[in-house]
Amino acid sequence: MTHHVTKFFMRFLTIMLSFIMFTACSSNDPQPAGITPLTAEAVGQTPPVAEKRAFSVVAPGGTRMDEYYWLRDDSRQDPQMLAYLNAENAYTDAVMAHLTGFKDQLYKEMVARLKQDDATVPYLYKDYWYYSRYEEGKEYQIHARRKGSMDAPEEIVLDINELAKGYSYYSIDNFKISPNQKLCAFVEDSVGRRQYKLRIKNLETGVITDTGVSGISYGIAWAADNATIVYVWNDPETLLSKKVKSHTINTDASLDPVVYNEPDDSYYMDVSLSRSEEYICIYLESTLSDEQRCADVNNPGLFKLIAERKPDFKYQANHLDGRWVVRTNWNASNFKLMTFSDGIWNGREQWTDLVAHDQAVLISSFELFNNFIAINERFNGLTRIRLRSNAGVETIVAADEPAYLMELDVNRQPNTDWVRYSYTSLTTPATIYELNSISKERRMLKETPVLGGFDKRNYVTERQWATAGDGTLVPVSLVYRKGFVKNGTAALLQYGYGSYGSSMEPWFNRNVISLLDRGMVFAIAHIRGGQEMGRQWYEDGKLLKKKNTFTDFIDVTKYLVGQGYAAQDRVAAMGGSAGGLLMGAIANMAPSSYRVIVSQVPFVDIVTTMLDESIPLTTNEFGEWGNPQDPVYYNYMLSYSPYDQLRATSYPAMYIGTGLWDSQVQYWEPAKYVARLRERRTDNNLLVMRTQMEAGHGGSSGRFQQYLEAAEYYSFMMNQLGLRE
Repeated sequence: MTHHVTKFFMRFLTIMLSFIMFTACSSNDPQPAGITPLTAEAVGQTPPVAEKRAFSVVAPGGTRMDEYYWLRDDSRQDPQMLAYLNAENAYTDAVMAHLTGFKDQLYKEMVARLKQDDATVPYLYKDYWYYSRYEEGKEYQIHARRKGSMDAPEEIVLDINELAKGYSYYSIDNFKISPNQKLCAFVEDSVGRRQYKLRIKNLETGVITDTGVSGISYGIAWAADNATIVYVWNDPETLLSKKVKSHTINTDASLDPVVYNEPDDSYYMDVSLSRSEEYICIYLESTLSDEQRCADVNNPGLFKLIAERKPDFKYQANHLDGRWVVRTNWNASNFKLMTFSDGIWNGREQWTDLVAHDQAVLISSFELFNNFIAINERFNGLTRIRLRSNAGVETIVAADEPAYLMELDVNRQPNTDWVRYSYTSLTTPATIYELNSISKERRMLKETPVLGGFDKRNYVTERQWATAGDGTLVPVSLVYRKGFVKNGTAALLQYGYGSYGSSMEPWFNRNVISLLDRGMVFAIAHIRGGQEMGRQWYEDGKLLKKKNTFTDFIDVTKYLVGQGYAAQDRVAAMGGSAGGLLMGAIANMAPSSYRVIVSQVPFVDIVTTMLDESIPLTTNEFGEWGNPQDPVYYNYMLSYSPYDQLRATSYPAMYIGTGLWDSQVQYWEPAKYVARLRERRTDNNLLVMRTQMEAGHGGSSGRFQQYLEAAEYYSFMMNQLGLRE
């Protein structure tokens, strides 16, 4: 979505799954004798020193000096800049050479838990069963289908392994099947910049055609004629989604007509089909308001307004069986569902309530079926699913664990009484169920296999509530190996995010098992700025209340240490993207509370970035952080900006990760941060930066490459915490 997340993204915390059990590690593992955390002095390496060049950043609130501003190069070709990034990578290689064996061991553990030839649960769409699968040893998925039944011959829709040949980075983030199911439109990214090319595959002949359409967002939708594709065009400089265009197969892309133009730079755009597949809809979203326009699939050039945008008015509508259902915050801070009939355009006053607002329940999303509505919602900080029949009878889907994630899965058939949903927790691998909305019969379709001796009965998850400085109770999800004793000696990894209303869910992470089996505790702090406790939880962690996000995280750490979950000097913190802003803030505000920090693609230079509207996606962010052209927001943002608040003090050991082609958080933010931190810090703790030179916001595209990256920062973190191989 944005500079810093992953809002259209986001499942940031790399690939998540688990490993071979060490029964000797079932109790706490205090820091063992002879395990010395690496320091810059101990490894005998000299870190790179970036040149300082005077540069003034001018704003209405004041002028700041940025001596490392020169590290910004939009072309990513400046030899001196590249030399610095390569020098940091070489330094990281050198100081972590001692940990090569440990890193290799962790990588082997992570891969050993993976069923390499696994497949997703097939779903029925029209007359085909669609699914995705991996083949052993291969990096990427194969998307496939079978006609009529799973016993029919397999048809390959897209083999990403074949498409990725010759590329160091390759990703397909969306594909859509044409109405007659003979064509597949897909968007590809071979850089990591999230600026896509549109290609078409003929599923009968296997021939792939380049359309000439490029520089687009991931959202695409087919019109009814099986020849027209509606897509979102991005500005090549700011990367903002500015226009919606229509492309007809075998025509000149430069002549594609514009069907909608968005003048306001604070909105993101997406396109997709309605549930009924009778409409193509354009979705416009900003932090504070939404707008939606829809066109008949038979006439995708005439888009009509659902409701005009207004301040603090958010909504999203979907269509099935001649009616529209809308999720909206109109007189409902935690959202409600409303409905209106076909033919009512731009007539909000004619909407009627369907599911009433509840101050204790946040409605997150919904799916329409012919006979019922399935609703994703949050209550008391946890997710749940509510089924509401057309007659108004409601059912809450139950869960058995204190902390978990439950959400709707792929449900492509609206004319069914069965609803699919996924369930996972910190101890339970992702599991797909289907539930009959009438009889309430539940069937488990698949639990994701975890190899390497994993047994979920060996782990315990719990939920705690930490008290923040202002008295607010902050939920915390925890997991550890059975036999753990709260005696204040263990090592802890605490993860957090806390921005954009994106909630950090307690979902199963294979990689974390490598920590738990060595006696560590893993915790997720559900801090303000997310939406775990409802819409107000988000409102209390943005704009001029942003510091609540950071102090909540610090207060959770104090609580866990005080309750004996960890030793005071054995706490690690981790976050990415906007969670990297969190990491930078806590490092400045409470450096002695953390032994080591892992910060991935961190948004650490918030003031300079938000002042510069030429930087991709900046203007979309004003509703989240504020516009620093206003001195009130400028001064507040400056007071917590990680880059600006660096000072001469002792900081934790840090691992900083970034990608040269990142379109969300530009690489120069972490690069400048590391350069200034090296200059100002007074300690001898290890500081490294790893730049993936051929990747973007989410790191490498291949699954095994992602495990290698995780093994590197895990080995760094665990060494700093005194954990053995």
